Amino acid sequence: MARKCSRGSSPDAGGSVSPVTTTADTARGQAVSASAGRPAAISVRNLSKSFRLPRENARTLKEKALHPRRTRIVDTLHAVDDVSVEIAEGEFFGIVGSNGSGKSTLLKCIAGIYETDGGELHIKGRLAPFIELGVGFNPELTATDNAIINAIMLGLTRKEALERFDDIVAFAELEEFMNLKLKNFSSGMHVRLAFAVAIQVDADILLIDEVLAVGDAAFQQKCFDEFARLKRSGKTIVFVTHDMSAVERFCDRAMLLDHGRIIDIGAPATVARHYTDVNFRAIREHVEQFGGPETMRGAPVAQVRDARFESEDGTTLHEAVHGEPLCVRLEVHFHADVDDPVFTLGLRNAQRVTAFGVNSALSHGPIGHVTAGTNIVMRLRFENSLAEGSYGLVTSVGHVEDGEMHPYDVREDIASVLVHATGWGGGVADLPHTVTISRE
Repeated sequence: MARKCSRGSSPDAGGSVSPVTTTADTARGQAVSASAGRPAAISVRNLSKSFRLPRENARTLKEKALHPRRTRIVDTLHAVDDVSVEIAEGEFFGIVGSNGSGKSTLLKCIAGIYETDGGELHIKGRLAPFIELGVGFNPELTATDNAIINAIMLGLTRKEALERFDDIVAFAELEEFMNLKLKNFSSGMHVRLAFAVAIQVDADILLIDEVLAVGDAAFQQKCFDEFARLKRSGKTIVFVTHDMSAVERFCDRAMLLDHGRIIDIGAPATVARHYTDVNFRAIREHVEQFGGPETMRGAPVAQVRDARFESEDGTTLHEAVHGEPLCVRLEVHFHADVDDPVFTLGLRNAQRVTAFGVNSALSHGPIGHVTAGTNIVMRLRFENSLAEGSYGLVTSVGHVEDGEMHPYDVREDIASVLVHATGWGGGVADLPHTVTISRE
């Protein structure tokens, strides 16, 4: 592979340029550009990366001695398969896909962490990878020493690292803990420190891979505010995530990967819907292969078209305040006649713990007969007692038979909301309560 990095003018991508592409387009070697007139910060052409996966390994020295000529069967995993794309300077670009789709591998190829098997990569400017934050941290050293050493490892001089030390500590909000050894830090404190160091690097391009899954809600919002500031200053941001709400909220464009290949590039909302369709198709294929509800086989009976968090007046929300009413809107389209469909909504926190769930059959009662071609909108309003943090929305539509739910469509993490709270006492939810204390 020819990896070419430049700080001068943008490399000539060549070929035809289109704002939206499919796998067929990339197979012909077309790099997809962000918008006309803006030079490319990252140009990827026909990039490929594979891994060799042995099926059988000699696990002990004895096995190797007894079977020295045993033939190993090796499978090849095409993690990134002939990907071509251009990302413009100053663009906030999202990369989405299910687990194993190749998005993190692609990001590591761009960062230079992985050598690639083929293709070309042109980078204009300096990279800052927010991929494995804190790599190189020494748990036996203090947070102060680790911050300075890691800043130097990321490209700052010792003088620059010392000059920016106060800014690092202030952003991480760890003033009281900088003399502690890192091994005494919680995972959240570790992420705070690593992120605060990384943003001090003078980079033109930021590569971000789900680095905010650990921090609390306030820190996540602080990081997103920092990303917005960096974007306003002209930085290019490449963002890998499973959070479709974040993609729609922040990204200028998004790209969907599946089995290492591009299957969609375009407007974030369009790509987010395509992502949920691909995920549901995977569920359907699993059911058809291994068995499951008959309603999941063949053509869909009903499909979730949209789900989002809203205020009481119908405004779409990405953030909410604990104690204030919060609403969820679910829209479902029916392709066939159905009797008494059941809708479910669930909220899961960042640790994937279900904090709240609603079943329409229990909360509303039977819906009755629904004819093909009908759209149904379910609205849920609740007093927001959720604890501080990020919550993903899980939705489904199906029918109940013999006491069991048989789904027509299931969508995970179709939307998310960041809940802010003050005086949070801990736990999954902060329930309304009163406390009385008496001496007896």
